[in-house]
Amino acid sequence: MLDGFSVLSIIIGLYLALLWAPTEATMGHVQRIFYFHVPAAWVGFLAFFVTLIASILYLRRRARLWDIVATSSVEIGVAFSLMAICSGSIWARVTWNTWWTWDPRLTTTTVTLGIYVAYLMLRGALDDPAQRARFAAVYGIVGFVSVPVTFMAIRWWRTIHPVILSISGFELSPRMLVTLLVCTSAFTLFYFALLTHRVRLGLLADEIARLRE
Repeated sequence: MLDGFSVLSIIIGLYLALLWAPTEATMGHVQRIFYFHVPAAWVGFLAFFVTLIASILYLRRRARLWDIVATSSVEIGVAFSLMAICSGSIWARVTWNTWWTWDPRLTTTTVTLGIYVAYLMLRGALDDPAQRARFAAVYGIVGFVSVPVTFMAIRWWRTIHPVILSISGFELSPRMLVTLLVCTSAFTLFYFALLTHRVRLGLLADEIARLRE
């Protein structure tokens, strides 16, 4: 059922973003990337927050399930964060006339992405399952510090990146805001659908490993 809701919501979001939302007067149709860029970044933040919670729960309960949830959420969060960076680069090329600039928001986003890629590398470097889960849980808790820093970067430092509910100095119109909220909800449902399948896959992998032993 979750899969069906996520697919339906994505279809509705695509319709709103590509056809229903008004065309922005200054940037034109390229502004429509906004409806995918912001939700992708949001899902990245959400996924890393889920990793934080799952890591805390693993350290408290030592249940393998929470280790799988933490790892699965990092994998999804890395994918969506990369989507946010790539879509932002396309938008920046038209808006700022450059594919990349070391703006505080872009820089902190890249650092956060690197931190969680290192999380996956850390897991791959450790052979002992208990040690791997324990070290990864601690890393997942400490690494989350980068997420609020990234979110607040456009408020703490001078930046050319727009604040979420404003684009290049103007507020979102009602249709733009509705479209953004629908697309964000669609991406969130999609994240939980992916997480459910990835956790189930992790549990099945553990069961196969036990059968082989």
